[in-house]
Amino acid sequence: MCPSGFSSSSTAEEVTLGIHGDGLTAIVTGTTHGIGIETARVLALRGVHVIMAVRNVVAAEAVKEAILKEIQTAKVDVMELDLSSMASVRKFASEFTSSGLPLNILINNAGITATPFSLSKDNIELQFATNHLGHFLLTHLLLDTMKKTASVSKREGRIVNVSSDGHQYTYPEGIRFDRINDQSSFQLWHAYGQSKLANILHANELARRLKENKVDITANSLHPGAIITNIYKPEISGAVPRDLLDMLGDYALKSIQQGAATTCYVALNPQVKGISGEYFSDNNVAKGSSLAKDTHLAKELWDFSMKIIDQNTHE
Repeated sequence: MCPSGFSSSSTAEEVTLGIHGDGLTAIVTGTTHGIGIETARVLALRGVHVIMAVRNVVAAEAVKEAILKEIQTAKVDVMELDLSSMASVRKFASEFTSSGLPLNILINNAGITATPFSLSKDNIELQFATNHLGHFLLTHLLLDTMKKTASVSKREGRIVNVSSDGHQYTYPEGIRFDRINDQSSFQLWHAYGQSKLANILHANELARRLKENKVDITANSLHPGAIITNIYKPEISGAVPRDLLDMLGDYALKSIQQGAATTCYVALNPQVKGISGEYFSDNNVAKGSSLAKDTHLAKELWDFSMKIIDQNTHE
């Protein structure tokens, strides 16, 4: 049996069984499809007040209605958030902060996969902008609220970055700091891998900083498993490269319920208390690539990301 007592076949409900999330508030990004919906549903089932942070508010309202129909006691709210736009991220964070709500858990779940080359509203390659930078800025802007909540409630805060084993499929240098927007050498699956590597490095460096400042908040990242959801559209992306499929574990495709399990485990399970800066897979601590463990690269990415969001503030 795995150390946690759970495995790749465990579901999100199973890994949170008996856990009372009453009094906790969580923001989950990207809750209009796949594992995002199941993550929001299971957290609500456990009593957590869930804020669904989404680009498509109409679709999210339908998800909210379905959750409330199943769980009458559920506390679910919908707020608009477009992670590819820093202005939208700032607006969301400002509105959330103004609401006066506490924030115990932040789940950076939303993502796009292997989209053709295009630039975000802020002129940054779209996968890097959406999957990494949007979440980096969101986390940065909500951190004070999380610190306050952890201090007042005396309960550990948790930040969870949903990455992927596809992080191994990044460009050879890991993060191409000087060529993020270089269309001539752009490769859509490598760009996806780069953004997922960034999710891990972000969590690792954040965890280091939080520990250093003795803040009672953990930051971890995870691989949900290979799940076929509508995040991946083969008609746009073309065939998934064979070696990437091997990395993702295509021989062990998961259901949505299993796919959301590791996120819910890392966000809620007491076994994870005090664990920070780790990479999880199949509801257990796992090993990322050597680039994912590169502390210098993590710091470099942090500085690079801070520089971009600072420039954006002054534009």
